[in-house]
Amino acid sequence: MARRPLPRISSLPSIPSLTSGATARIARGRELARTAADGATDVLHPLITITRGLRKLAGVGRARWAATPKERRGPALFVVAACVLAVALIPYGPLLALVSVMGAAAWQGRERPVVRTGPDEAETERLRGLYEALVPYFSVPDDPAPLFAHGGDWSRALGDFAFDGDGRPTRLRITYPAYFTDGEAESRARIEQLLHAKSGRGREYLFDWDEEGNQLLMRVLAPLPATVAAQRFVTAPGETVLGFTDPDAVQRTVPVRDGDETRDAPPVVWRTGPRSTEPHLLAVGQPGSGTTTLLRSVALQALQHGDVLVVDGAGTGEYACLVGRPGVLGAECAPSGALASLEWAASETERRLIEANKARQAGRPAPEDTRRPLWILLDRPGVLGHLAAAEGRTDPQALLQVPLRHGRSAHVTVVVAEQFDTVGALSEAVWTHTRARVVLGPASPEQVRYVLDSAPRTTPVPEVPPGRGYARLGAGPVLRLQVPATPDPYDDATPEPLRQAVLDLLPDRHPAPQAPPEAPPLPPQPPLAPTAAPDGPETLQDAAPDGPETLQNAAPDAPTARPGPVRPLIVTSMAALPGAPLAPAAQPPAPAGPPVAAPDTVTGTAPALTTGTGGTAGVPATG
Repeated sequence: MARRPLPRISSLPSIPSLTSGATARIARGRELARTAADGATDVLHPLITITRGLRKLAGVGRARWAATPKERRGPALFVVAACVLAVALIPYGPLLALVSVMGAAAWQGRERPVVRTGPDEAETERLRGLYEALVPYFSVPDDPAPLFAHGGDWSRALGDFAFDGDGRPTRLRITYPAYFTDGEAESRARIEQLLHAKSGRGREYLFDWDEEGNQLLMRVLAPLPATVAAQRFVTAPGETVLGFTDPDAVQRTVPVRDGDETRDAPPVVWRTGPRSTEPHLLAVGQPGSGTTTLLRSVALQALQHGDVLVVDGAGTGEYACLVGRPGVLGAECAPSGALASLEWAASETERRLIEANKARQAGRPAPEDTRRPLWILLDRPGVLGHLAAAEGRTDPQALLQVPLRHGRSAHVTVVVAEQFDTVGALSEAVWTHTRARVVLGPASPEQVRYVLDSAPRTTPVPEVPPGRGYARLGAGPVLRLQVPATPDPYDDATPEPLRQAVLDLLPDRHPAPQAPPEAPPLPPQPPLAPTAAPDGPETLQDAAPDGPETLQNAAPDAPTARPGPVRPLIVTSMAALPGAPLAPAAQPPAPAGPPVAAPDTVTGTAPALTTGTGGTAGVPATG
């Protein structure tokens, strides 16, 4: 019997080809099963929904039955049986009952979005890290049941939390033990610094301490909008808008134009006048922080109801747009002019006090010129003091003592702006009488506390736009502040909308003085025969032999006026005319009144207001 030869190994199918074929068939089968399952799910989706709803309804019914007392279960069963019998006897009752049950099941079984009821894994890890970091500050070894302990339950102490898209906390409420010294500023500062570092830097946090309830609420504040430009604000006389703050910090809003829309913004209103508790203001900041912008904004608002005197110690010409405007008594930048202007301001304050006192003693109201607000804006007095000391002159801050001490009664308001590098040069009078304080620009908590006499409730950020800072009026709370954008309209880098906004608020300048028209020539007259006047004087000087001989001698104590356009002065001898009355005796000139903005002739009144390095704005020139 012949044997069949065994097949060769090369003729057998390869093992990898068998494996790949089986894998392809398995993958094809899985794909078919998945497609069939998806199709069945789509077809049977209503049935699945109704089944899920029936299961929920059954669970609700079972929970109600378990919550029903045993003595009420019998009557409940009787009521249910009666209802079923009534439905069965009603025409189409069973069908309507079935449709109602199916509709209720479909409503209960619908798919609802998943609502998160707790933090995810990353957020839980972050909360646990905050809890562990707070353990050394909120625990003591003698506490038998510590709220904060290493490896403890963080959910007992941390609650009411929220996170942003990056997983950083934006809101967190911390419950701490009652023995924590939350009344000490140093203890609270350590906790705030720790939370600021652990929650993420570069954001502004607000810490609200509830000492009665032993809770701390931390919130992340949104940046204040910096798009509000200078404009007319709805305020009463004596109110000045320093800027805008958070909505929950003040109980007042004013309508403002923000771009193309109008909205209500919460302002920081500074009240001045005789009844103000903080009649003077001090603003401190870094270079470029917006202190000059704040003074310019205050000047534009003050020109509505008063006069403004500007002394620019930096000498950069930031207030050139105010020169020659109605109500602007001057804008000085030289030491000599600044000293003369401040000397006039001190004497004007004393004059107002004297006039008001005389009026009160006489039972009359104070004169109108003593009740018109006078604003003294002094920028960088430290620089002026250094220049004055180099020239051997008086420190300009020494001349501010009278306006600072008695300015409230005389309707005189002083606003001083200085930088942090020269804030130590401010005099004691400035620190004592400027109860309204503003800090602008990036500043450390120690610098803010040094100027405002109180630490801010928020954490300062390292980078802020110009005009952003903090304000404190008297003994009130520290408020966040954003000064309205009031740039120099003469700066080439100023955007056109902001430049136009500032120019619209400036009053129009006075027109240039014009020379008087020339008098027409007199027609020739025939010579008159001399008339005897035995009892009358022959000349104007003879009419008043004891009076002054010249116009200058008539007022020897009056200030010398600046040279200006000379008007023709015609003196006619009235004694030369027949039948003319005797010339009256020369009267002394009236005392000089408050400075005016337009140039004047030599009449004995105050001279014109000028701006320069050698003279004084609105003040008589000194010899």
